[in-house]
Amino acid sequence: MGRLRTITRRTFLIGSATIAGGVVFGTYLAKRPIKNPLLSDLQEGEGAITPYVKIDANGVTLITPRADKGQGAYSMQAQLIAEELDIDPAIANLSPGMPGPAYYNGVVMEESVPFPAYDKSAMAENVRKFMHVPAKLLAMQITGGSSTVPDGFVKLRMAGAIARETLKEAAALQSGITRDQLKTEDGFVVMPDGTRLSYTELASDAASIEPVTEVELRSQSEWKYLGKPMQRIDMPAKCTGTEKYGIDVSVKGMVHAAVRANPGLGAKMESFDASIAESMRGVQKVLPVENGIAVIADNTWRAWRAVDAIDIKWAAGPYPAGTQEIFAEIEKAVNSEEHRDHRQRDDGDVTTALEEGDNFEAVYKVPYLAHAPMEPMNAIVKVTDDQCEIWTGTQIPLFVRDHAAEMTGLDKDMVFVYVQPMGGSFGHKLEDTHVLQAVEIAKAMKGTAVKLVWSREEDMTHDYLRPGAVAKGRGKVVDGKVEAFDLSVGQSGLMADWFGRLMGMNIPGPDATITTGSWDQRFAIPNYRVTGYRAPVMVPISSWRSVGASGNGFFHDSLLDELIHKADADPLAERIRLCLDDTSRKVLEKVGEISGWNGSFISENRGRGVAFCLSFGVPTAIVTEVTHTDVGIKIDRVFVVVDVGDVLDPINLEAQVFGGVIFGMAHAMNCETTFENHTAQQDNYHAFEGMRLYQVPEFEIVALSNAEKIRGIGEPGVPPSAPSLGNAIFAATGRRIRELPFNKQIDFV
Repeated sequence: MGRLRTITRRTFLIGSATIAGGVVFGTYLAKRPIKNPLLSDLQEGEGAITPYVKIDANGVTLITPRADKGQGAYSMQAQLIAEELDIDPAIANLSPGMPGPAYYNGVVMEESVPFPAYDKSAMAENVRKFMHVPAKLLAMQITGGSSTVPDGFVKLRMAGAIARETLKEAAALQSGITRDQLKTEDGFVVMPDGTRLSYTELASDAASIEPVTEVELRSQSEWKYLGKPMQRIDMPAKCTGTEKYGIDVSVKGMVHAAVRANPGLGAKMESFDASIAESMRGVQKVLPVENGIAVIADNTWRAWRAVDAIDIKWAAGPYPAGTQEIFAEIEKAVNSEEHRDHRQRDDGDVTTALEEGDNFEAVYKVPYLAHAPMEPMNAIVKVTDDQCEIWTGTQIPLFVRDHAAEMTGLDKDMVFVYVQPMGGSFGHKLEDTHVLQAVEIAKAMKGTAVKLVWSREEDMTHDYLRPGAVAKGRGKVVDGKVEAFDLSVGQSGLMADWFGRLMGMNIPGPDATITTGSWDQRFAIPNYRVTGYRAPVMVPISSWRSVGASGNGFFHDSLLDELIHKADADPLAERIRLCLDDTSRKVLEKVGEISGWNGSFISENRGRGVAFCLSFGVPTAIVTEVTHTDVGIKIDRVFVVVDVGDVLDPINLEAQVFGGVIFGMAHAMNCETTFENHTAQQDNYHAFEGMRLYQVPEFEIVALSNAEKIRGIGEPGVPPSAPSLGNAIFAATGRRIRELPFNKQIDFV
């Protein structure tokens, strides 16, 4: 074991190898060495210095640290490593690993820079690179922002390539044949005479040599897996019902917990009477938790029933009691210099352009929205005097660890977070309130594992919501062209609220999410201004699929569409004429081609709408066709074109685009979260209804590959989905609906 201790204290910048029949390879983007989280849990016969690939007697284990919430992140990370390692990813063991700073996400921080995605200047690129530094220093192991693929595209392939070449070097030393004469194939090093040595055979020798860090990544023409249709590794389990999500996990001897917290989010519980609950079957304990009450029972159903039987008096919530009052505060902030947060787009002279003549004005509104994934919040926590163990699905595992350590008084190294697959999230599991509730309960049940599962009603009414927002638009048309465009957007500061919960600190400076998806669209309008106004935080808010662009895509494209119609121009042709970005223009041209666009009018009561949004660096254009029937709007067909650069998995890309557009349209059709007496009124799916199966239209999806950078695709389908539907409704009915959800004014069939 002396050799083990010596080797595990070493750290390499790029790649490493170690001991006793085991070898681990990996790579870092950062220059400063970071502790490898695998070192904290070494088993006999295993070695770990770098974080991504382990080869031992049990085969190959690929560490996939970005959380999988249904988007296929585990599969894609495995495929990136396996492509260069030269193994079939389907036969590898996958593990999210233990959370650690080595798995920080640098790309997710790039979204906050004050440069649009199409700005490729040296300054913009250097600032983006710099954002990896605070990501590392803050240990931002976060899954979000469609960043899994961009962050891992080079990093994970390098990990596989270093592993491959080091195994070849071990074979070369063993055989006396130089490394450049050796090849690899499906987990074997192949000699010139055809002799094959398995990676597991070579692991011990590879552990004793320096890793080969000077490697070249394979060219795209050599890819065996990437760029081709692939079956996600998790699909057999999901199709057979054998996948284990966080909610399915069991721990020996565990008890079950349910909670009720004040529906006035952030407010206290004044008093409670638990006499009925305490006498109910299976109930073991009733105890107060922060802002509410918990019941411990022998199963989840009994815990839910008992907690609902408690008579509770709540304090009033710390924000306006109703939706109307909340939105009044937001509207008050728009165009108020006191609330002005930033103006990142100000071309020409909008003020002068709008001083005289026939100006267009409109007000747009989007509601608060719950995340509402199928799997409600859940966690298992076991606290002892020495350690805390947590089983949960989360997008922020290091924050979960650190917050639990603070609550229990334990050292961070003694808090173990076992990240589980998630049954959906859409940003919901960027929060850890439920985990901290479970920690609080487990502290009172020391030595016993406690499984907390929120009821659907608790989940829906205690979500940190997508913020509601209001936009005021003005514009002018001159000689059939859009001459001026002025958009003012007001909402609460999302990043400050979210980071405040995560890090316990205020985030200085402007909140880019207020205007993301509106200020950064590359159109050549002579007088073009977008301003963000920060309303006070009232209802606690958080990231929701596509974040700020989810509302701003609707605001920006709806105003642009109205101005184009006022100019009596063709909606698609005018967008193409105005577009300055070649990649985005080609996306618009392609969506016109596949949809057979020849104007927004199809026939009587039938129309089509086009919308465009650049979000997360991905230009996305949608054409939606609808029919106005006697009983409501029927969505007939949807055409989508995106450009993510190189397409790594065409099947999963299509699935993510399809899901994103359905997600965006469904919420635009039917969903909102409203408040009465400080309480969210939509507490289950019957009141928060998405798109029904029979309403799903025909889809045609095309991915182009003109973009220079590779991008993620989990979110970009959302922002243009609502305006494309709204623009289509206008084309079919002549009614312009400026407030979501649309079902406030029109029915769908």
